[in-house]
Amino acid sequence: MQHRRELHELLTSAGLTVVEDVPPGSGLPPEAGWRIARGTAAPDGAVREVFDAAWWRLLADADGEFLVAVLGRRIGGNDSWWTQVRCADGGVPGLTGDPGFVALSLDGQVLVAEVPGEGGPRVTALDRLPERLEEAAAAAGRETEAERDEVWAAVPGRQARPLHWAEGIGSNPAAPDELLIRLLDVAEGFLHGCDRPAVLDAAVSHPDPRVRATPADTFRPKLTPDQWVRLIRAEPSSRRRVLWAERAGIRGAELPDDLYDDLLTGPSRTSAAELPRLPAHHLPGLAADADPRVRAAACARWEDLAAPLRERLLADTDDAVRTEALLAHHTGTPMPREVFAALPAPRRALEECLLSPELEAELVHDGDADVRHALAANPRLGVRSVAVLAQDPDADIRATVALRPDLSEEQRAAVRYAFDPESMSHTLPWVESLHGDVDAMRRLAVSSHPLIRRTVARARRLPPDVVERLARDEDRTVRLFLAESCDDAPAEMLLEVWHWWDGSFSHPDRPRSHPNFPRTNLLRHIGDPDGRMRRLALDDPESTPADVARLTRDQEAEVRRRAAEDPRLSPADAVRLLNDPVAHVRETAMRNPRLPSRVLAGLLHDPDTARVAVANPAIPVPVLHRLLDAAAGAVATRR
Repeated sequence: MQHRRELHELLTSAGLTVVEDVPPGSGLPPEAGWRIARGTAAPDGAVREVFDAAWWRLLADADGEFLVAVLGRRIGGNDSWWTQVRCADGGVPGLTGDPGFVALSLDGQVLVAEVPGEGGPRVTALDRLPERLEEAAAAAGRETEAERDEVWAAVPGRQARPLHWAEGIGSNPAAPDELLIRLLDVAEGFLHGCDRPAVLDAAVSHPDPRVRATPADTFRPKLTPDQWVRLIRAEPSSRRRVLWAERAGIRGAELPDDLYDDLLTGPSRTSAAELPRLPAHHLPGLAADADPRVRAAACARWEDLAAPLRERLLADTDDAVRTEALLAHHTGTPMPREVFAALPAPRRALEECLLSPELEAELVHDGDADVRHALAANPRLGVRSVAVLAQDPDADIRATVALRPDLSEEQRAAVRYAFDPESMSHTLPWVESLHGDVDAMRRLAVSSHPLIRRTVARARRLPPDVVERLARDEDRTVRLFLAESCDDAPAEMLLEVWHWWDGSFSHPDRPRSHPNFPRTNLLRHIGDPDGRMRRLALDDPESTPADVARLTRDQEAEVRRRAAEDPRLSPADAVRLLNDPVAHVRETAMRNPRLPSRVLAGLLHDPDTARVAVANPAIPVPVLHRLLDAAAGAVATRR
């Protein structure tokens, strides 16, 4: 990579030999070294006038090797990497001056650094580093209320990171609605995770189209039907009004008839005609529209059209309209061979249409596997044809037949199909539509096909016998889906799933947040050899601050991260975790409200931490408003 080459060239020119690049994950991270060098949570006596060759000798091991990071030379993605280097003959490398560096001994005991500062370079040199950091954390944790007030009175101060604050302040759970509404004028990205009604109300009425679009573009905020209507009405773009109406329908929002009237009178009438929730009283006008694209769209609602309108569309002067009408007509009326042969593209007919017995019998033996594969999914295929395709030599065709809803479970079990249990799983719509049918769920819960059982497990409520059966399913994805989706999932199974699953994008907190997940007798896991089980110990109501402190020093990063988010974390441990080798542990500690104010204020001014630190709920609301003022000014200047 270009940054890596530039870094190696700079180190070589400074008289150092590059040994290797060291990825993040062990020991003191470079980010912590930069923070110490800048003075945030740094031990007393860290700043020097200069450091001489004696410090370089302390830094290097017997082979002259140590770790170094150079300011602005990131080589490992979002994290800085250390680079292990060798300095020959105990010399002094030429690293002083721009751009700034931090160096660490291989045993982690000695740190020297030089970084730019307001009054010139800031020089840091420390020995006994771990011990001194522990002392500094303990001292920071003894902050008094008066000291906290003094710190917050001075924020934001001169050294500011307003653009970082703009990006992160919307994630602060302590930010009141009024502040987030102000934030809409500065940075709207936080809306992707915002579910506050007042803020969403302001967003859908905002004059900036980017702000209005954001809650409509993401699945996290749940806009109410009224908010969807206001969003659509406020949108000047006809195309986007139709797009928002489509998304509102997908998310289950009912729109008023007069809104559809407006959409159909705009320039995007053609797109509006395709909206699946369009009220039926509009269909006669669409079927007689001067635009053939609109008439073709009306064919998608064939069952809602009166017979005279259907006849008119079947005889339409436009080829595309007649084709759409024919395809719709033959979902209920068998399609003869001559009509099929005249179609410009037969794929949809193969997948959707009711075919004449003669044509169907011919096509299931077609030499083109693509033809047979399209037929295999056709819901109108006859029983004999399904039986033929169930024995097809093509495995993909047999796999498609195996998922047909019209098969009995005995017939399904007789189909030879291959299934990869590790493949991406999708919900079967026909099974999902039966979630409210108790008898169907009992029948399908014992299906031979894992995808069917997986979709049954997605039901929100299931009978006890079905839950018991699925909780013992040999396919662990069935058990996972039951844990994620079903409110009746049993505690024992939820705990078993927790052993190997931490949550997905769509269900980020399951199984641990499931209402049936065990909440007591978890402290017994604090010494479990499995780190996942140790993470549960702090959920036990009988756990103590001492248990939190114990897990802050756990060997596994995820256990330390769990301790770092605990509200009982001591201020000293919060400071110490800022130096954790793993980035997400450090970031969790930055958001813990137990972090001392002086340290937190320093993080707000550090380029590596400001975006995360501004989300800490311990920041007083008046201070958040001042940070937003600074961010708004910086964004306005940038624009």
